[in-house]
This record gives sequence, C-alpha cells and structure tokens, in this order.
Amino acid sequence: MILVTGATGVFGKNAIAQLIQKGVQPSNISALIRNPEKADFFEEKGIQVKIGDYTDYDSLVLAFKGVDKLLFVSSSTIEDRDAQHLNVVNAAKAVGIHHIVYTSFIRNTEIENSAISFLQDSHLKTENWIKETGINYTFLQNALYMDLLPMFIGEKVLESGRIMLPAKLGKSNAVLREELAEAAAIVLTSKGHENKVYPLVNNKGVDYTEIATYISEISGKTIKYVSPSPEEYQETLKKHGVPSEYIQLFTAFSIAQANGELELTNNTLEKLLGRKPTTPKAFLEKIYS
Repeated sequence: MILVTGATGVFGKNAIAQLIQKGVQPSNISALIRNPEKADFFEEKGIQVKIGDYTDYDSLVLAFKGVDKLLFVSSSTIEDRDAQHLNVVNAAKAVGIHHIVYTSFIRNTEIENSAISFLQDSHLKTENWIKETGINYTFLQNALYMDLLPMFIGEKVLESGRIMLPAKLGKSNAVLREELAEAAAIVLTSKGHENKVYPLVNNKGVDYTEIATYISEISGKTIKYVSPSPEEYQETLKKHGVPSEYIQLFTAFSIAQANGELELTNNTLEKLLGRKPTTPKAFLEKIYS
C-alpha cells in the first residue's frame, strides 16, 4: 500500500494520478486528507481515504497502519513545520513503514548562510529525523516550482511592462510541480531508490532578464526586468498593499536566487522522467500567448 500525504494539494493529486497512470491499482493507494468532505474525489476513483492531520500524532498512527511506502509531502505551514514533520516521522516509525519518499528542497548553500534558512532548516531536520529511524528513504530535493513564476512576476506584468525583483542576475532551475510529482511516482513504482538523495532540477537555469525576453517574444509587448535593492522592493510592495508575509517570502526567495541558491546543475530529473523537463519558455507560452 502506498499512502500519499497532502493528497488534496496540487502535488499530492498529481502524484496519485501518476501512480495510477503507471499501473498502480487505485485500491493499493491511500490518500491522507484532513477534511472528510473532500473524500468523494478519491473514493470515486477507488482510492482509500485516510483522515489525518500532521498536528495530530494519533490520527497519523491510525492512518499509516498497513502502509508500506509513504509519499511524505512537506507541510506548507512553515512556522509549524518542525513539530508537524516530527509527528509524521514518529508515526511512520511506530507503525513500521518500510520506505519514506520525502519532498525536500534543493540545497547548495550552508544553512546559516542561506537567505531561505527558515525553509532549509526544517527540511534538513526532517531528513535527519527520517535517517535516524532506520527506515529506507528517498529525499526528493525539489527545485522551486515553476508554477510560482507568475506569482513572482506579478499578474499585471503585461500592463506594467516590468518585472521587478531583487534577484539580480541569479538563475533558477525551476521545475513544473506536476513533473516533480511524476518523478515521485516513478520512485515509488520502481526499484533501486532506497537511501538515495535526488536533486530534481531543470536542465538549464534562467534569470529574470531571460524571463522578460521570453514574455516579450510571446506576448509581443516589451517587458523589462529591473532589480532594485531588497529595501526598495519591499517599500514598493508595501505601497501596493501586498501582505507582509508575501513581501517577506518574495524577498527571501529573490535574495536566495541572487545568491545562487536556486541554481543547480544536475540531470537526475531527466533520467527519471526519460525526457527533458518542460522549459520555462514553454511554460510561459501557455500563460502569456
């Protein structure tokens, strides 16, 4: 039995769809969800629904019983992630799960020097907790989701003609979330992945100057990229009423990109997929053409 956590999220749903596409019988898949009202989506497909919450250890123990492989999708609640992840790991150990496939994040900088240390620290802790259990693991150190590019760029980019981020000329090897979910499904349905760490990145990193050029070519409108200081950037977003938590997040990831933290050369994802990942230009064509 394979259990997918975060099953109602984009990653979880894509992973389940890929498992079925790769021949796993729906009856051999369990979906962990928090809200019973969302069970119909899975039950109609013949997938077993488990009700559980990362904040409730006992619910996880109950949900994990009979599970052989666990696709552990990391929590989206960063401030509570440590406690939630420890619950998941301890519950997996308590019931004797054989293999944990965990969605981590690419890491090429010492955490104390990272602009996104708040994110990296929780992932490193979780990886170490999993290792300490003695359970077989595969760590999927995923690149930034390419799906988030429009959010970073801004929904009015075609109107303003400008991309503004303090990312300088730093590059990102971002990947579509659905392709990362497909890679997870491949790991879960094939052999030889025990106790491996897989950095999953796109073949080519791009900076926002290139992104601006792509959007200009696709839309026929001139888009320019400017990189202000982090302080100027934050003040501009404040004036436009952007919530502070988003300002902090956008700034941190932009600085991380400027520092080279989101750039990594590795072809593991291409090997797993058996093809090159979708390029940023191909993704942007679907958004801005």
